[in-house]
Amino acid sequence: MADKDTDLKKIKEIIEIMKENELLEVEIKHGDDKIFLKRSQPHSSVGGVLSAVPAIRPEPGSAQHIQAGGAEALIQTYATGATGSSEVLAEIKSPLVGTYYSTPSPDSEHYVEVGSTVDPQTVVCIIEAMKVMNEIKAETSGTIVEVLVTNGQAVEYGQVLYKVKPD
Repeated sequence: MADKDTDLKKIKEIIEIMKENELLEVEIKHGDDKIFLKRSQPHSSVGGVLSAVPAIRPEPGSAQHIQAGGAEALIQTYATGATGSSEVLAEIKSPLVGTYYSTPSPDSEHYVEVGSTVDPQTVVCIIEAMKVMNEIKAETSGTIVEVLVTNGQAVEYGQVLYKVKPD
């Protein structure tokens, strides 16, 4: 695939085509790249729960699953270390621009920390956008190995928030 911005534009175009034609699933194969898009049924409410946004350019041999509508994603990238072993990491990315909060309130415990075990329904953080608090779910099972943002930090669309070692 081309660069990250071009890939993102193409995926957004495909999502719009899916919405216009009321398609719930699309699978695209191009060479070694494979993208599976799945939309949930349209929701009547605005805000609410959003899911992680996918990485746009996976490493060779990686798997990429994207669900439009809720922007749900499971992205696996393969990193080969000096030992030659392969480690699979999933990235949890911000589905929107806003302010990242690691706790539900200032005096509460963090949703997750390094070492926390998550499943697809685990809320990992809140992103506030336009005065709406959006709960972000992990959308993958595993253990948080890295937290890349701090509480109260402004985040961009697609910014990596966490790295997860899948179960």
